[in-house]
Amino acid sequence: MFQILEKRQLSTDVYYMKITAPEISRNRKAGQFIIVQIDAEFGERVPLTIADTDAAEGWISIVFQAVGATTYKLAQKNPGEELAALLGPLGNPSIIEKKDAPVICVGGGIGVAPCYPIVQAHKAVGNKVIMIMGARNKDLLIFEDEMRRTADEVIVMTDDGSAGRKGLVTEPLKEFCESQCPPAEVVAIGPPIMMKFCCKTTEPYNVPTTVSLNTIMIDGTGMCGGCRVNVGGETKFVCVDGPEFDGHKVDFDNMMMRMKSFKAREQDDFHKCRLEAQADTLAGAQNN
Repeated sequence: MFQILEKRQLSTDVYYMKITAPEISRNRKAGQFIIVQIDAEFGERVPLTIADTDAAEGWISIVFQAVGATTYKLAQKNPGEELAALLGPLGNPSIIEKKDAPVICVGGGIGVAPCYPIVQAHKAVGNKVIMIMGARNKDLLIFEDEMRRTADEVIVMTDDGSAGRKGLVTEPLKEFCESQCPPAEVVAIGPPIMMKFCCKTTEPYNVPTTVSLNTIMIDGTGMCGGCRVNVGGETKFVCVDGPEFDGHKVDFDNMMMRMKSFKAREQDDFHKCRLEAQADTLAGAQNN
């Protein structure tokens, strides 16, 4: 049922997939996510944000980075193949309201992709949207064309200056906060450290800042507790209370510490899968 319709490599280890999922495409809203399982019996459950949908054609798209065994195996799938299970849409939708001042979306790395439906939703209600997107270099930028077609203004930042301005996404964000027309809201999605410093940038100016968290997650229904975070001194579960939270209340340091729990195992499994795939390719070539 969940057939892969299209697959593209956007940058190093980052992939785009369009998948048949009519029920999810009809019901999803901006900010929500799915859980993907590529193997029915033993497959790991991986949470991924929905990057785009077409309810009429019945598909959703995801953007993911091959950083562990499961995402690496997912990246080896090709159009025509099927996934064992997709669960969703999950999580609470983004709160989209008409604003009197611009909404700024800040995306770092593959965090730009989940910003896309949020930008679309804000434009649909008539908001002016400014997109700040950042990456280490120009080869790692994704969804730039999509953002330029949708947002009112796009600012590109790269660490090495190979595209757009050289510097961090927090630099233009601070400039907007200090301008005569500061943003009504900032939405930041990307690496935890980036979201943390976006929040530190906006906090002195009292600009409401929403972050979308992608923590360790297993069941996606609030039962396992693996995705718990500290928000305003209270324990919240990203899968059912989020994934979006008031960024000024999130304990990012605690969240980042918890997210490192399985990092070494993840990297070991990733390298093991790569070596196995290379061995299979070599064996196939020798047999031919």
